[in-house]
Amino acid sequence: MIIRFSLVAALGVALSACQPAIPDSGRGVGFNDSFQAGQAQRDAALAGGSSASSLPAPAAVTAEPLTPGDGSAEATAAETARILDATRPGGLGNDAATNSGIEPVNASPSNPAPPVLNAAGMSQENSFDAVSGERSIEGDAARIAANRAQYRVVQPEALPDRADAGPNIVAYALQNTHAVGTKIYTRRGFNKERKYARACGEYSHPDQAQIAFLSNGGPQRDRAGMDPDGDGFACTWDPTPFRKRVDG
Repeated sequence: MIIRFSLVAALGVALSACQPAIPDSGRGVGFNDSFQAGQAQRDAALAGGSSASSLPAPAAVTAEPLTPGDGSAEATAAETARILDATRPGGLGNDAATNSGIEPVNASPSNPAPPVLNAAGMSQENSFDAVSGERSIEGDAARIAANRAQYRVVQPEALPDRADAGPNIVAYALQNTHAVGTKIYTRRGFNKERKYARACGEYSHPDQAQIAFLSNGGPQRDRAGMDPDGDGFACTWDPTPFRKRVDG
């Protein structure tokens, strides 16, 4: 029991030795002795006493007038006078030397009115005086009658026959109403995919391929292999857009 008490006492002494010293709270947290000295100097300066760090003496006042600077009343008046002098006739900025060699024009009520220019061929329809002197109501009526006499009514005519212009794919799309991919015609042969790719690759647009297909015996015959599924539509040609335009 005595040994246990001795061990506890020794442990308490060791812990107390490891604890840091608590600073004096009267001096303020984070301040050293210099804070006390600075506070003493400030109190002495406020009391009027002599100290090494006393407040600086005020600047001496002289009788010399202040030079007008930017923003002062004198500077503003001088700038205003300079601008007014520049805007007067003959002033700075109103001569040819400071205006790229061109004599400036000063606005004034005494200036003569600008001349009225009327170029040849310019319309004067907005001028009542000019129009009334050149035209009359009777003359306008005569012009209207002359224009009516030149009217010509064009009668509608039948469209020309396009039999010699090649197959009409629009008429073909309207005559064959079955869907794309519906087998209508028998197709035989080998290498259908290769022949289809080679034949259709020669045309930049499906309409051209369909016209060529119909010109070479289609849709009954398909020597070039452009219609392997036998629906009567070559390559990727689709009659649906033509049908929708007529139905709509």
